[in-house]
Amino acid sequence: MSRKLVIGDIHGGLRALEQVLERAEVTSSDTLIFLGDYVDGWSEAAQTIAYLMELSKRNTCIFILGNHDQLCRDWLSSGKVLSLWSQQGGEETMASYKAISLEEKKEHLIFFEGLKPYYLDPENRLFVHAGFTNMHGVAYEYFSKLFYWDRTLWEMALSLDPGISTTSDRFPKRLQLYKEIYIGHTPVTRIGKTVPVQAASVWNIDTGAAFKGPLTAMDIDSRKIWQSDPVYTLYPGEKGRNKKPA
Repeated sequence: MSRKLVIGDIHGGLRALEQVLERAEVTSSDTLIFLGDYVDGWSEAAQTIAYLMELSKRNTCIFILGNHDQLCRDWLSSGKVLSLWSQQGGEETMASYKAISLEEKKEHLIFFEGLKPYYLDPENRLFVHAGFTNMHGVAYEYFSKLFYWDRTLWEMALSLDPGISTTSDRFPKRLQLYKEIYIGHTPVTRIGKTVPVQAASVWNIDTGAAFKGPLTAMDIDSRKIWQSDPVYTLYPGEKGRNKKPA
């Protein structure tokens, strides 16, 4: 039986990705939806991209663009190093690319350029790295960078009274547009959680893999989850993004 699995922010933690896919017993019939931020954090950023490229040859994979992916793409295409990116995990990513040939870098750039800003499935479920702000939906968003930088969607969902009806005049119009919305970007460890959190119709699957949390995959139909070990335990001697503000 085929499944649709959504996977949170990886941040260069290839060992965690391999572990969680093994624990989920992923087969070639499964569709895998990745919410972005494949790089910046742990030491295997380039290796993670290579793994994902190979994985897409066996599975139907949907790759969403994250803010860290955009920053890495800019570096690969221009060679310019932004201090913001370097301080937020880019240093580890650049180090991982030292062992990668120029031809492979070109292939990785093609991968980054092909990442989707969002994905809307046939059941009107939206998958986006961070969020959106336009009250008419993602197709009308004025600033595409918000798809991978916005935090207001998640903040809004968290602030709602859990008992509010979706038909209430006070229920945000943005959340009425889609059956469900799946995001990453803002680790749920910020609110003391290490499993996916649902707020209204929004599911946050970023369980803090870049910091002290695990990497998570979730079956979007059954809600069953699989998690890696806390990713920092798989990279002894490394700090990931724990040395940086969340």
